[in-house]
Amino acid sequence: MPTKEIIQRVGELLDLAGVLVIGLGVTVATVVFLLSWWRTRQVVDHYRAYRQGVGRAILLGLEFLVGGDIIRTVAVSPTFASVGVLALIVLVRTFLSFSLEVELDGRWPWQAKGPVGGPSVGAR
Repeated sequence: MPTKEIIQRVGELLDLAGVLVIGLGVTVATVVFLLSWWRTRQVVDHYRAYRQGVGRAILLGLEFLVGGDIIRTVAVSPTFASVGVLALIVLVRTFLSFSLEVELDGRWPWQAKGPVGGPSVGAR
């Protein structure tokens, strides 16, 4: 099997892994959410954890998808146009990943993490 074909297949497998990670992660987060809701009947109590679970699945899946794009574009067809398209795809996915990370953590990545339990009651 030629090297380009092997590299193409690896890129496709990474794409498939990304889609599966997102699908499986969303499914698991949904099942956990529904079970938690079933026990307490309180949506508000479990909604944040559900969003975080879905967000983490999307972030991990995006990493696989970007990896597949990079492998296919750089190793298989490294033309100026394909590298430009790859740059735009990576830029959009990076912005999406960054936005999801900020949404999940509630802080900018360069900010220090607060205490585990959050600010104390007497903190100002």
